[in-house]
Amino acid sequence: MNTTLKHRALLATCAAVAATVGIAILVAPAAFHATNGIEFAATPSTLSEVRAPGGALVALAGLMLAGVFRPMFAATSTAVAAAVFLSYGVARLFAMAVDGIPADGLVAATLIELVLGGVCAVALLRRSSSVVTPAPEAA
Repeated sequence: MNTTLKHRALLATCAAVAATVGIAILVAPAAFHATNGIEFAATPSTLSEVRAPGGALVALAGLMLAGVFRPMFAATSTAVAAAVFLSYGVARLFAMAVDGIPADGLVAATLIELVLGGVCAVALLRRSSSVVTPAPEAA
C-alpha cells in the first residue's frame, strides 16, 4: 500500500490516541477513570480487569504505528485502527441507548472514536477500491 503523508498522519494520530489512553489506563486506572466520575474498589482483581484493556490498547497502538514506518503494514494498521476505534465508539453508542448518557468526557470520547474509526474505514475502502484486480484469463 502506497501511503501518503496524510495517511501516515492519520495512523500516527490513531496510534498516539490509543497509546495515550492505554498507558493512562495501565499506569493510573483509578485516576484516569475518575476524570469521568467513575470510581471503583481498588482491589487487585478490579485493577487487573481495568488495566487489561489499557495493555491491549498499547499493543494495538504499536500495530497502528507500524503502518507509519512500514508501507507494507499500512493496510493492516488502518484496519486495526478502524476496528479499535469503531468498536469502542459503537459500544459506547449501545451503552448510551441501554444505560443513558454518560459524563461529557465519555460522550466526547465517543465522537472522537467514531470520527477516527470512520476516517480509517473510509481510507481502507478507498484503498481497496483503487486496487486493480487482474481480469480472469480466457480458457
